[in-house]
Amino acid sequence: MLLTARDLTKTFPGTVALDGVRFDLKAGEVHALLGENGAGKSTLIKCLTGVYTRDAGEITLDGQPISPASTLEAQELGIGTVYQEVNLLPNLTVAENLTFGRQPTRFGMVSGRQMRAEAEEMLAGYGLDHVNVGRELGAYSVAVQQIVAIARAVALSGKVLILDEPTASLDARETETLFDVVRGLRERGLGIVFISHFLDQVYDLSDRLTVLRNGQHIVTAEASDLGRVDLIHHMLGHELEEAEGRKVGRKAGAELLCFDGLARRGKVEPFDLTVREGEVIGLAGLLGSGRTETADVLFGQTPPDRGTAKDGNGTVDLGSPRAAIAAGFGYAPEDRKTDGIIADLSVRENIALALQARRGWAKPIPRAEQRALAEKYIRALDIRTSDAEKAVGDLSGGNQQKVVLARWLAMNPRFLILDEPTRGIDVGAHAEILKLIGELTDEGMSILLISSEFDELIAASDRVIVVRDRAHVSELVGEEIETGRIIKAIASHEQGAAT
Repeated sequence: MLLTARDLTKTFPGTVALDGVRFDLKAGEVHALLGENGAGKSTLIKCLTGVYTRDAGEITLDGQPISPASTLEAQELGIGTVYQEVNLLPNLTVAENLTFGRQPTRFGMVSGRQMRAEAEEMLAGYGLDHVNVGRELGAYSVAVQQIVAIARAVALSGKVLILDEPTASLDARETETLFDVVRGLRERGLGIVFISHFLDQVYDLSDRLTVLRNGQHIVTAEASDLGRVDLIHHMLGHELEEAEGRKVGRKAGAELLCFDGLARRGKVEPFDLTVREGEVIGLAGLLGSGRTETADVLFGQTPPDRGTAKDGNGTVDLGSPRAAIAAGFGYAPEDRKTDGIIADLSVRENIALALQARRGWAKPIPRAEQRALAEKYIRALDIRTSDAEKAVGDLSGGNQQKVVLARWLAMNPRFLILDEPTRGIDVGAHAEILKLIGELTDEGMSILLISSEFDELIAASDRVIVVRDRAHVSELVGEEIETGRIIKAIASHEQGAAT
């Protein structure tokens, strides 16, 4: 065995990130490391590469115990890592990036000629003969930059290559080019750890699969022996119960919005979506499947580069969040702490933000009006705060989420996008938010609900759209909305093949 990890344990204050995890890697194989957010994948990789010091357990390379104290030491031992966001220097040339820190010298000076020759020789084995190594790296596509990063990592390490979400920003053609490179490295005897949320890619490239969940090792199996449905069950951790309370047979209202062929290259494949008044459309899929990317395109966070959006009055501009807000859209993002709340501002100021943006900063909302607005939603949503002037960062997670919802409700949107609105909040706040969703749709508001909790989608949604590998692959309606069908759609081999 090339690399082994046995009984790895790593704790942080209040969290056991790794709990006796085991992992092994053979020379000449691609081993996929899988798991949902918080499963322990990143912590394991950081222990293997010297970013973190493990609390317990053993790591061996070529049968010898190792304890890398830094990424540099891990590289010297033979372990290299390439991340989703290329960590090279785009303002330097390709040759400078490939040889950085070990540039060839002549008479005590860096030899540009020799550096370029070495770089060209390195890239020749990766199918990049066409790349001008004297040109700035930033002038090339992300795919080329990824391959340059791989070439550098292999040159520096040469035994183990860890690829952390390397295809997240690549299109299908670029991904296949990258996979050709990885297959070539496998044939040369490298051991490759592949982390990805794209199941099609995992099965296309990997020899073995390991699933982590909640910091624990769940299963290791040959890719050919572990079916997709079983893999998803291992990742999710339990057989999900069918939820009750969904509004079966509820009559949809008039057509509100029509999205035709909407897409963003590298983010989400073209999709069609019709939104009716007063309905909840659920968006289901594993982490990284394209759920949040769909929301970002719909709200102009990453403006679409294909397709159209229309309502009864004509074309709807999705060129920016400001334009989406002007069109009556609201968006409560998944990461409320980073993208939702402004922690140092008061509850009042946070609630007034979206309405102020729609009115324009040249027409400031009077403080008294802001205060009245905040008090209204503090009462309506039962936001637990001593005062509207309290900093929102001082509130609990559930109350912060309610403040984000209040912000959008204050501008009375016609279409509200909720990305994981109940994540990380207590049971009481969870129930209150789901109840609120029902009340809002009863009043005619249309909602796109993104959730990793299938029972939540089943309980709240009139329709559920399943997303996999950045594509919308299936739509379930009415009695079709059940856990088994959602999982089969996520696991299906061919787009649109789910039944």
